[in-house]
Amino acid sequence: MSILKNLNNKYFRAAVFIVCLIALLVLIALNLSAFGNVLLVMLGFGAVILVHEFGHFIVAKLSDIKVEAFSIFMPPILFGVQKTEKGIKFRILPEIFPKEGDETGEGALNFTIAKKCKPGETEYRMGLIPFGGFVKMLGQDDVGSDKSSDDPRSFANKPVHIRAAVIAAGVTFNVISAVIIFMITFLIGIELAPAKVGAVIPNSPAAIAGIKPGDTIKEIAGKSEDLDFSDIGISAALSGKDEEVPVKVEHEDGSIEDYLLKAELLPGEDMRLFGILPAESLTIGKLKPEDANYLREKTGLLPGDTIISVNKQDVRGNWELMEIVQNCFTPSFTLSAERKNKDSASEIIDSEIPLEWISSVSNDFSTEASLSHIYTMVPRLKIIGTSETLEAIDEDIDTAVQDSNEPVLKSGDIILSIGQVDNPTRKDMNDIAKQYEDQELSIKILRTESDGTEQIHNITAIPRLSEDGEAVLIGIAVALDAEHPVVANTIDTDVMQKLDIQRGATITRVEGTEVSSFYDVIREIKNHPGDRISIDWRIDRETAGGVAINVSQDDTNFITVQAIPAETIPFEQLKALYKANGPIEAIVMGYRKTLNFIAQTYVTLRRLVTGLVSPKNLMGPVGIMRISYRIVAEQPAVYYVYFLGLISAVIAVFNFLPVPPLDGGLVVLLIIEKIKGSPISERVQTIIAYTTWVLILALVIYVTFNDLTRKF
Repeated sequence: MSILKNLNNKYFRAAVFIVCLIALLVLIALNLSAFGNVLLVMLGFGAVILVHEFGHFIVAKLSDIKVEAFSIFMPPILFGVQKTEKGIKFRILPEIFPKEGDETGEGALNFTIAKKCKPGETEYRMGLIPFGGFVKMLGQDDVGSDKSSDDPRSFANKPVHIRAAVIAAGVTFNVISAVIIFMITFLIGIELAPAKVGAVIPNSPAAIAGIKPGDTIKEIAGKSEDLDFSDIGISAALSGKDEEVPVKVEHEDGSIEDYLLKAELLPGEDMRLFGILPAESLTIGKLKPEDANYLREKTGLLPGDTIISVNKQDVRGNWELMEIVQNCFTPSFTLSAERKNKDSASEIIDSEIPLEWISSVSNDFSTEASLSHIYTMVPRLKIIGTSETLEAIDEDIDTAVQDSNEPVLKSGDIILSIGQVDNPTRKDMNDIAKQYEDQELSIKILRTESDGTEQIHNITAIPRLSEDGEAVLIGIAVALDAEHPVVANTIDTDVMQKLDIQRGATITRVEGTEVSSFYDVIREIKNHPGDRISIDWRIDRETAGGVAINVSQDDTNFITVQAIPAETIPFEQLKALYKANGPIEAIVMGYRKTLNFIAQTYVTLRRLVTGLVSPKNLMGPVGIMRISYRIVAEQPAVYYVYFLGLISAVIAVFNFLPVPPLDGGLVVLLIIEKIKGSPISERVQTIIAYTTWVLILALVIYVTFNDLTRKF
């Protein structure tokens, strides 16, 4: 008991508080910039909450309802201010520092500034928990039922229509504030990702329909005003099951075409999509100094450089650049970039960028149809990177050397076999990894050593289940070995039966011309459009053969390998300015944007109930705060203002759900009271309130867990 008494001692609590305060001040001093960003985030959210609660407060005051407290954020009370007969009274942390024998709850840390003023009935508070807020009216209780009182100014004693107006005022003020926030945003002007198609995921609904990179979405799901890229993703995610969404597309030649797209859950995604990716610009984005140095060392490019041509061919958009790169069947390509000097003078920088061939046209390896190929010939696999999850040892190296920093598998290693399969394809690699989950798996690789010689290494690796549980991974990233014309395997395709070439065979000639790489193979095939040509192959001195193919005039479906830069070039996202021409247009744009977010939020909740939207996609207070901090820290202020408008619209929807004790649920209870002629019993109201509070708390815990585990 003495220990508990000491813990409750006000001096002990004061000491703990002072220590915590000093620690907080030290943290702030060491992280002033971060603290400033956190402060802006808190001010922004405080403003949104203030608007909502002010709606309740002002209508209650106008309705002559006694308002006992107006609080921003939740208890315990940080400080409270109230006018009294003696002056302005301040309370500081009254629950943490209570006054012994004090039943009024003033606390030990309270003082009054003497000043003649009219006593006020409302205490204005700020809570310690930076989330939410409330208005405490006489006779009204969010936790249980409304309390009966003889005071005519009690909330419970007011007519139903007045109580409904008070409750609905918070949501109404949030909607009005959202319109005003968006209006201000569009008056200032904000750059958003336009509804431009940057890329199309292979085999996605958009790809099958015929939408191409560079197309512009002019209308989607009946919406055509102020379209930005988010409207595309939202229309897909919130569409009904098997619903065909109408899309009007403008092609780069100016022609207009209508499509019907049905959203699908694509491999590796957790939301239904059309398969349309946002467009990037031709300008390299900002980077950390160490990343900028790495980029310059590898490519000769710097942040701020703008690409003007690829292989001496002018480009107007990033999608044109990527189309040229994808069809480069050479070891590298040339980028020409414009660079601004300190004196704003321009110079042209030419950079030679190495290429890699991706192993598949999609992330679906359930069939061989997705594998990249050249007239059904699939090249061998080459390692282009390793993950921290890789667990492997080199059986050909002394155990003592294994502890060095030398990686077991390196970029450039060619995979000769995995398990019992020689010259595996990407599908083979994935299938074998599943079979050897958490078991030792043998991998044979061919490595070019520092002296130029090629050596075979025998590696033992352990495949592990990925964090999302969707795949078993060895821990390596692979591409195709284009430097050697070795066929890992041939596959059947939609347009051609697989060639009769043995697994592991080396292509030696194409139509009589010797070849030493798959670059040569493709070049020679393309030199004979419309012809029937021969392809010779060899395994060893004794085993060789030849096949013939009919070269197509359009080899799009016959040569599906695609090139990507071996080094990632971090282009900025393409942005377009969304700015109103005047106040009237700004109001209209703000009104449309608010209605759009409100509708999207309601549809999201409906799709959540029907199972079309996964609850994993929901974001809670932690996630919202984290995104808010990143916006404040990394983006101009107008983006945070825009985000607060979105939050205000979402809060309006959430608060007006017909579930007590949310505002919408309380209005429903009032409607029942009006129809019934008397309120629902206090016992029933209390049961409903506590039940829904438990459900809301469970939802908050769930989304908070999602926020903490989600990868941004």
